[in-house]
Amino acid sequence: MKVADKYTDAELVAAIKEEQHLNEAILYIYQQYSASTSSFIINYGGSEQDADDVFQETVISFIDLVKKGKYRMEASIKTFLVSVAKHIWFNELKKKERSGRREKLFENSRDQKEDDIGLQIGNLEKKRQLRDLVNHLGEPCKKILMLFYYEGLSMKEIVEHLPYENEQVVRNKKYKCLQSLTGLIKDNPAIAKQISEIAK
Repeated sequence: MKVADKYTDAELVAAIKEEQHLNEAILYIYQQYSASTSSFIINYGGSEQDADDVFQETVISFIDLVKKGKYRMEASIKTFLVSVAKHIWFNELKKKERSGRREKLFENSRDQKEDDIGLQIGNLEKKRQLRDLVNHLGEPCKKILMLFYYEGLSMKEIVEHLPYENEQVVRNKKYKCLQSLTGLIKDNPAIAKQISEIAK
């Protein structure tokens, strides 16, 4: 039984259980069955390294089952090993697929967060520029523009804060203030464009 090419399935199982010729039995398993399981793994998208890793895990699982008396020889060792290898590899593929989806979701989420943060920073910068510019206007314009653009209040809410008759009056006043503001910065085309966009 020490000759590696003369093991039957029953002899392999006995060698593993009794551990008298365990190394020879394992060598025989590698010699006889690694090629068939490896070709399956490679055909289903794995590399040679994947095939080696899966077969090693398969052999370890097989030896463990034999030692625990859970291998009942209902199928040949070759068929059993290929079946175990398939199970291991398909589980690995599922893990990779889930990992890929998680990574994609993470990347999309991160990109969205970065875009959102960039937008927030841009908005804060615009607000800061607007605040600095309206300081050059009269107090009424400053109050209207700050309440509307910096505080985010509606026309109705502004009427409640300032002594104007109605929303239309505030809207007209805001328009005139923006025109004055645009006039103040006409020498700076970049900022003028931003303010013109705000005025729309």
